This record gives sequence, structure tokens and C-alpha cells, in this order.
Amino acid sequence: MSDKELILIVDDNPTNLDVLVNTLENDYRLGIAKSGLKALDYIRREKPDMVLLDIMMPEMSGFEVCERLKADPAFRDIPVIFITALDDIQRKTRGFEMGAVDYITKPFIAEEVRIRIRTHLALKTVQKQLAEQNSNLSETVAQKTAEIRQMLNATISVITLMAEIRDPYTAGHQQRVSSLAGAIARHMALPLETIRAIELAGILHDIGKIRIPLAVINRPGDLLETERELLKIHPKIGYELLKTIPFPMPVADIVLQHHERMDGSGYPLGLIGTQIMLEARILAVADVTEAQSSFRPYRPALGLEAALAEIEENSGKLYDPQIVAACKIVFRQDGFRWESPISMKP
Repeated sequence: MSDKELILIVDDNPTNLDVLVNTLENDYRLGIAKSGLKALDYIRREKPDMVLLDIMMPEMSGFEVCERLKADPAFRDIPVIFITALDDIQRKTRGFEMGAVDYITKPFIAEEVRIRIRTHLALKTVQKQLAEQNSNLSETVAQKTAEIRQMLNATISVITLMAEIRDPYTAGHQQRVSSLAGAIARHMALPLETIRAIELAGILHDIGKIRIPLAVINRPGDLLETERELLKIHPKIGYELLKTIPFPMPVADIVLQHHERMDGSGYPLGLIGTQIMLEARILAVADVTEAQSSFRPYRPALGLEAALAEIEENSGKLYDPQIVAACKIVFRQDGFRWESPISMKP
């Protein structure tokens, strides 16, 4: 069997067919179809490497043929080049939107036809090679998972450090929130991937504060109303910073929702009850517990018991009762302790 690529020419005009056959017959195997229905039948039977497709044909236009071809997973990767006498931007745009790779305009210039076909067949070969390489690479993913995760963790640590350099008063807050949130999730017997998502979101939950002025973050007294409103945008900023990172779990959404509250009084979306992701509800309890326990520029550390009393008092109103109960058990029965010391004023 010949190694030459197979090209299907679809045109109801004998003159056009003759010109294209004479132009291509020395370099390629050729198939011919004089209608859209015959073209589809030929494609299903022979699966050509490329289709040269006339637009204006009776019964079924080239657009209809292309649309059916691209709708079929078995044939959608076959490159289609429209051949047409029309110099119409709208029609060309429509063809590209359908998935065509190029246009050849009548009357044909032989060398142009050959160059365009050669170029797109070469691109198809490269794409096929890349797909094969990706397939081969996917077979080694399991071996590289630990290394990739280590790199991801290192990157996240750097991102977190950037935020904490701006706010030394709460250094370690994000890591401690992550640690507690993970412990709560494990106590609730959540799936490993969910726990991992909660821990990642915990490490990154305040990354949005990187765009909040230091004067607001480190202010020793009560914030003005405008400053409080400014601070409330940090979950949204965090979401915008994280949403394009291809995490295999919804980390950006958890960060976005970690200040939502059960009664709808939270921000930035005002979600109520189970509208809030479970992961975000867990992170909210861990965040408040750590923050209440620790020093802040506007007050001294309140301690763990005060923090647990705070979440218990607002259980069912601000915080998920099941998660509040789990948090208390994690400390009082499971013996959870933060690995790093509570932040104190430098």
C-alpha cells in the first residue's frame, strides 16, 4: 500500500476536479466525491488524511458536510480546507468557526494549492506526534506525582511567605489554619482529596491580602467602615489570583467562600447554609479559631478556650454545628496542637 497521504476532493464541478487532480496526483492518493452525501460516505469508509471541500453544492453544502464531520469524534480531526470562488469574510469566518483549517480560492494557483496542503498535512503530523508523546508521558505520571507535588508545595510555600512578609503580626497563621482544617476534615472522615484541597486552601486562604494596604492590615485600632469594606475584598482577590492555577481540586472556590457564614451575613457572596462549600465551612471554623487564639495588632491573644467559646456561641448561626463539634473534639479529645507557636507581637 502507498505511503502517500489520501486526500478527498469534494466538488460538483468537473473542471475544478480536473484542475485539482492534475495538481495533486503526483504527490498524493486522491479520492473524488461530487456531492456532500457521497463525501460523507467516502470519509466513513476510507478516513482520508485531508478533505478539500467545495462550499456551493446542491442538496448539501460544504458547510453542512463540515458540520457533520466535526460532530463525529471518529473524523473530527481530519483537516478540512474549503475551496470556493467566494471572497466573503462572513463565509470564511463561518468556516473557521466550524473547524476548517484554511481556504483555497478559485481560480486555483497550482503552487499555492500544493503549499497549503503540504503545510496543513505537516501540521497534522506534528499534532499526531505531540499526542503520542503526551500519551507516553501520561504513562509516567504516577512516577512523577511525588516530585510534582513537592514542587507544588514549594511554590505554595513561597507564595505564602510573600504574603506573610507583608504581615509579620500573623506569620504562620495560614499554616496553622491549614493544619487545624485538615485535622477537622480527617476527624469527619472526608476523602483524602477533599482533605488535601482543604489544606491547600488553608495555606492560601489569605493570599488576597497581598493587595490590601499595609496600613489597613496592621492598623492597631478599630478599622474605619471604608477600611473594613476594603479588607472584605481579599477572598475575591485570592480567588482571582488562584483560579488560573490548574489545581486538581476547587482550591480557588474554597478561598473565595471562607468568609461566608451560615446565616448569609458573610462575604463576598452572601451565601446561606449548604450553599457554602463544605470545605469552606471547615476552613471558616479553623480560621476563626486560630485568629481568636492569636495576637492581632488591635488586641492581645484571647487563647484557645475563648476561641472555642466563640465558635460554640455562634454554632448554627455563623458556623456549621457539625464542624464546630468536630473542632472541639479535635482539641479536647484528639489532643490536636498547632505545630508552630501562636503569633506574638514582634
